[in-house]
Amino acid sequence: MVGEAARLTRALGLLACVALAPVAAAAGSNDLPAWVINASCRDGAPQGPYQLRTPDGRLRVAGAFNNGKRTGSFIFWSNDGVRVAHVPYDEDERNGTVATWYPGRPGAEPARRLESAWRRGRRQGLTRSWYADGRRRAETEYAGGALVTTTGWSDTGTQLGDEAARALAQRDAEAADAEYAELDRLVREHLPRCD
Repeated sequence: MVGEAARLTRALGLLACVALAPVAAAAGSNDLPAWVINASCRDGAPQGPYQLRTPDGRLRVAGAFNNGKRTGSFIFWSNDGVRVAHVPYDEDERNGTVATWYPGRPGAEPARRLESAWRRGRRQGLTRSWYADGRRRAETEYAGGALVTTTGWSDTGTQLGDEAARALAQRDAEAADAEYAELDRLVREHLPRCD
């Protein structure tokens, strides 16, 4: 991803811009320092490598844009520097294996939460989820965004019946979609000023 983004930057001779975007005010306070956005622009749109850092310099998001659209891998970290998500894009749509992790301790490998195959913005293929202790939670097959078949397990390891497994898979998909929406919002609200 870094090599691809660097090649794009060199090939296009981009005009670099470092922009600052305001942090969403907490509890009505407008005195919060700004996030730091390291990105480039071309023809009024984000282009090339993208990084979003907290005001004190901690990396929260790394990815790349091509003609204003997310491309390749976007990696997200928590405020304490723990990886929380890897989302691959093609033409601004999820495309590839999306992975999320449970919150973890800084410096330690976080526990897997979910891995999901996507194609052109929809679930396509196998989605697997785990409980925080590492035990499997569900394995679900999707075709064109629709659930085809699933197997689920309780938090004690007992295999669930079909109806309960489908309900668990649906809850996992809804929770994942809500998380993806928050990650998308984080990037969308912190784009470089390309005007």
